[in-house]
Amino acid sequence: MEQEYQVPPMVFPGMRQHEKAYAAAYDLLARRAPEEALGLLEPALEAEPENTGLRTLRAWAWMIRAQLGRAEEELRSLVEENPSDDWSRHALGRVLERQGKLEEALPHLRLAAVMSGDYDHRAAVFRVEQEIARRQDRG
Repeated sequence: MEQEYQVPPMVFPGMRQHEKAYAAAYDLLARRAPEEALGLLEPALEAEPENTGLRTLRAWAWMIRAQLGRAEEELRSLVEENPSDDWSRHALGRVLERQGKLEEALPHLRLAAVMSGDYDHRAAVFRVEQEIARRQDRG
């Protein structure tokens, strides 16, 4: 039988409300609890709708929940506002890939891989290129 643990209440002395929401939501998303994270993010975003950090976490939550259309919309907006944000660009590429929009995903994935140098980002480029090639071979 799996034992359940109670998480102690979190205290963030000296932090503003949106910073508390960000920290707690990030922790929840890292633990794969998107619904709980969205419960913190939505009220914080009502108060600060343009907060990029909160919007990024909301997109991450939607990705985990497979709400890909919502995630895509948010990530497109984030990339448009900050084209050098490699996380948002990579996440947009992944969301497009998960929707089967491989040709549209590839430029975002390539750019994120170049900007970040991250192995996982390069692996995503390779995976999508290979899937596009397989589709062309079948087609």
